[in-house]
Amino acid sequence: MAISDELKARIDALRDAIPELNGVLLASNEGLPIAHSLPHSLPSGVDPNRVAAMAAAASGLGRRVNLSLSAGGAFGEVSIRGEEGALFLYSAGAKAVLAVRSTDNGNAGLIHLEARMAAKEIGDLL
Repeated sequence: MAISDELKARIDALRDAIPELNGVLLASNEGLPIAHSLPHSLPSGVDPNRVAAMAAAASGLGRRVNLSLSAGGAFGEVSIRGEEGALFLYSAGAKAVLAVRSTDNGNAGLIHLEARMAAKEIGDLL
């Protein structure tokens, strides 16, 4: 199986494992989409390229804050919560960021558990 197929399968498995997820995207740290499982019903003007760029930018900011504040160890994740949902960003090794979009009633503990494991596995693949 090609690496792109393995990445896509891992992303689909994560989305299938948690019903409250309404999108999963893997982006390079440069902001390019690598693989995704996003609904076609995203708000107008939002596409995988834009999501990847924003995820990489937010992750990069998290890395810089972590480094500046000496928070301890390597950068791990960033959470962004809105009234109708949340976006969780996880470091997927040195080359990528995993973005997970959840509804407002998503179980953050379960999402973190599954997504952290997925990010680690994806980082190892890359």
